[in-house]
Amino acid sequence: MGELEGPRIEPRGRAATSLVVLLHGYGANGEDLIQLAAGWQERLPNAAFLAPNAPQSIPGMFGSLQWFALTRRDPHEIWRGVEAARPVVDRFLDAELARFGLGAERLALVGFSQGTMMALHVGLRRNPAPAAIVGYSGLLAGPERVGDAVARSPVLLVHGEADDVIAIEALHRAREALAAAGVPVEWHVRSSLGHGIDPGGQWMGGHFLARVLAGDGKKSSAVVGA
Repeated sequence: MGELEGPRIEPRGRAATSLVVLLHGYGANGEDLIQLAAGWQERLPNAAFLAPNAPQSIPGMFGSLQWFALTRRDPHEIWRGVEAARPVVDRFLDAELARFGLGAERLALVGFSQGTMMALHVGLRRNPAPAAIVGYSGLLAGPERVGDAVARSPVLLVHGEADDVIAIEALHRAREALAAAGVPVEWHVRSSLGHGIDPGGQWMGGHFLARVLAGDGKKSSAVVGA
């Protein structure tokens, strides 16, 4: 097993045929995102859901975790952060795929906020590529470097129009860079939503994952949602 630990939900009485890994946001932990699994299990009854806790504690914030330090939200700091955190996430994914006896094509990554930064950065650089990446309320680190990534996994981005933590412009920068690099990307702007995941966004994520893991995700096209 990898170095990371966190809550997990596995199919009852059957072997998992896909693996959905949920990467939480800054200041949270795996319990924050494992709740998505409850809403997705009906569509993905054969999936195992894992929500690892980030490896770093935030100084002065008891019980709060981070994938990397965020002090100035500077693009260079974010790039250094995702690069530094990438190996531990990759080791966790490799170990868990091996534990379930699954290939890379059965892996999906889901992130929220800082977890989206990690899901996109790690997922687009894995070889073989994962089946899909879903990012909520996040951003793409180093958009000018995404062309160097090896994976072209289908991506879904969902962002609140009223997000005051990571502005909606981050979604547009990400989807433009991904599309330019040949990554299939769908994107949805949630009207009046702040920094969070609403029921509509949760439904979109589950629908996207069920479709992609059924084998037709690479037919995705860009879509704007209200």
